[in-house]
Amino acid sequence: MKGEHTWSEIQSQAEVWPAAWRHALEASRRISAAYRAGEFSEAIFIGCGSTHYLSLSAAALASGLLGLRSRGLPSSEVFLFPSQALPRQGKPWLVAISRSGETTETIKAVRLFRERFDSEVITIGNYPESTLAQECDDAVLIPEAQEQSIAQTRSFASMLLAAQVTLGACAGNEEYLSQLSRLPQAVGPVLQRHTEPMQKLGADDRFDTFIFLGSGPFFGIASEGMLKMKEMSLSHSEAFHYLEFRHGPKSIVNRRTLIAALLSDSAREDELRLLREMRQLGASVLLIGDDIAADAPADFVVELGSGLPELARLPLCLPPLQVFAYGRSIARGLDPDTPTNLSAVVVL
Repeated sequence: MKGEHTWSEIQSQAEVWPAAWRHALEASRRISAAYRAGEFSEAIFIGCGSTHYLSLSAAALASGLLGLRSRGLPSSEVFLFPSQALPRQGKPWLVAISRSGETTETIKAVRLFRERFDSEVITIGNYPESTLAQECDDAVLIPEAQEQSIAQTRSFASMLLAAQVTLGACAGNEEYLSQLSRLPQAVGPVLQRHTEPMQKLGADDRFDTFIFLGSGPFFGIASEGMLKMKEMSLSHSEAFHYLEFRHGPKSIVNRRTLIAALLSDSAREDELRLLREMRQLGASVLLIGDDIAADAPADFVVELGSGLPELARLPLCLPPLQVFAYGRSIARGLDPDTPTNLSAVVVL
C-alpha cells in the first residue's frame, strides 16, 4: 500500500509522544544543570531541511523562555560562512537537531564549532548510536520516534516536544513543564477529530497553490507544513510570516489558493485581519488554532481544543498538516513514503 509507513508514523504519535516526554524530562535534568553553570551569551540552533525549520521554532522558544539571544540557522551556514554565522566573542550554546544524527552538514558544523569554542554542544535526535550522539556533550534521544519514511512526521513532532521540555527545564519554568505534560494526551483526540477531514481536504482538486502562514514560534511550524506538502505531494507550496505576505507574495493569490494559517495568541487580531483580506482576493483559508471564534475568516477549521498557551501547543499543529500533505499525495497517485529525488539522510 502506498504511504503505509507515513500513515502509520503519523497515526502513532499518541503512543510516541509520551516516550518523547519521558526521555526529554530525564535528559533535561542533566542539560539544565550544565546550562545554568555555563553562563552562555547566546544560543544557536542548527539543522537541515525539516530540522532547520524546527531550529527556527526552538530559537523563538528559547528567546521567550530563557531571555537569551537565540538564532536558528541551517547547519551549512555555520561551516560555509562561519564569520557571519558564529559570534566573535562570548560563549554560545549550540543545539544540533538531527533525526538521524548522521547528516554531514550538521556534523561538520558541530566540529567547526568545537574548534572555535570551549562551550557546551547538545543534540536532539532519534538514534542513540549516531555520530552526533557520540560527539556532543549531551543528547535528548527518542528512539521510539524513528521512521522508515523519508519525510519526517512523528520524529519532527517528538524532537520539537523534546526541545520544549529541555528549554522549559533550563528556564526552571515549572508551569510551562506542567503545560507540556498535557501534550502526549492531547495529540490522540486531535488526530481522531481531524484525520478524515484533513485527508479529504488534501484530496480537494480545487486548489493548486498552498500557502502556510505563521508568526513568531509558529513560523518554523508553517515552514515544516510547507515542506511536507512539497515533499509528499510535489505541490506548489510556500511559507511566510503573516504580515510579510502582504509585501509582494499576495500577488499569487487566486481562487485556487489555499492558505493554511496557524493562529497565535500574541498576534491574533493582526493575523485574522490579514486572512480577511486574502479571502477577499479569492483565497480559501484553513485556520488551525485554539479557541477559534465562530465568525473567524475561515473556510476550514482545525480546532485544537488544547486550552494551552501558544508556546506550549506548537506540536499539536503538526499532525493535521501532516495528514493534509499525505492526503494530497495519495490523491495524486504518489507514494509519500518515498518522495521524489529524496533520501532519508544527506551524506556528502
